[in-house]
Amino acid sequence: MHVTALSLTDFRCYAQVDLDLRPGVTSLIGQNGQGKTNLVEAVGYVATLGSHRVATDAPLVRLGAERAVVRAKVARDDRDTIVELEINPGRANRARINRSPVPRPREVLGLLRTVLFAPEDLSLVKGDPSERRRFLDDLLVARTPRMAGVRADYDRVLKQRNALLKSASAARRGGRGSDDVLSTLEVWDTHLATLGGEILAARLDLVAALEPLVAAAYDTVSSGAGPAALEYVSSLGGEVELVPDRTALVGILLAGIERRRRDELDRGVSLVGPHRDDLLLRLGAAPAKGYASHGESWSYALALRLASYDLLTGDGTAGGEPVLILDDVFAELDTARRTKLAELVAGAEQVLVTAAVAADVPDLLVGDRVDVLAGTVSRA
Repeated sequence: MHVTALSLTDFRCYAQVDLDLRPGVTSLIGQNGQGKTNLVEAVGYVATLGSHRVATDAPLVRLGAERAVVRAKVARDDRDTIVELEINPGRANRARINRSPVPRPREVLGLLRTVLFAPEDLSLVKGDPSERRRFLDDLLVARTPRMAGVRADYDRVLKQRNALLKSASAARRGGRGSDDVLSTLEVWDTHLATLGGEILAARLDLVAALEPLVAAAYDTVSSGAGPAALEYVSSLGGEVELVPDRTALVGILLAGIERRRRDELDRGVSLVGPHRDDLLLRLGAAPAKGYASHGESWSYALALRLASYDLLTGDGTAGGEPVLILDDVFAELDTARRTKLAELVAGAEQVLVTAAVAADVPDLLVGDRVDVLAGTVSRA
């Protein structure tokens, strides 16, 4: 698959911009602050309904505008699909496919798949567990778009359950009875475990498929500097054996919730479930976080993205390999890693590269060039 056209209205710094794209490599060249990252951010938004730079939609809308519109034409299996997203901060976003409205924006997920490399990827290694959970869940949705609905349902149940726990905790501290709240809580326990079991089973399956690809990619980009391995860390505790079986995991989660009931009531928050889990990145015998050097951390982050690309390319899903986006990555890498990365991605169906100067783009990735200046684009 590849993107053939991108149109933005009131998105970030662009009042209006239209950009035709081709298969192969396209380099977006411009000094910092000119808008090149905004273009690839928009492509990523079509694929994931989220930004790799900010957590909410509000900053995506141009200052003074009420909404932003992102349109992309995606070529896939010899067919063109037009995806249109209307971003409305504070209100429900809207989506259209081939100009026809769809009930929910998440209906567009799967029409375009991307793998994005960015300086922010260092947070996968050095950041909080939430960064790695998001990495896993975004990849889950790219492989199986219906998981977006499961995630949304889980978040809704978690919010409701936390509100009940907070009420029960306040009642206990105030010496008031909380039997009604506790009986209601049991219903939400079941909902949380049912949805959580599905997410947990999918994550475990994903980690098993991803680990050998990460190990191979790390070995390549680091020139054999050390073995990389992944370990899923559950809020259930290390003594609980996890198997990627949804039915079994529902029961395991319910038992874990029951064990932590007193702690949850004391703290007023859900302590068991996929929302509390982590992905441990190992480098040799030690965790990469806190032990890996800056260069090793970059190699690990690159390995995670390269493994994601290999997984999506080889999973047999109709539509072919994802679009690769390299956002200001080469300026962050030393010469050896820059060359290795270029060699690994040069043959992709479509690669979008952003760089401050053309010299940052390796010779292997020289293709179409688009100059970006003050919110305008022009082909060199």
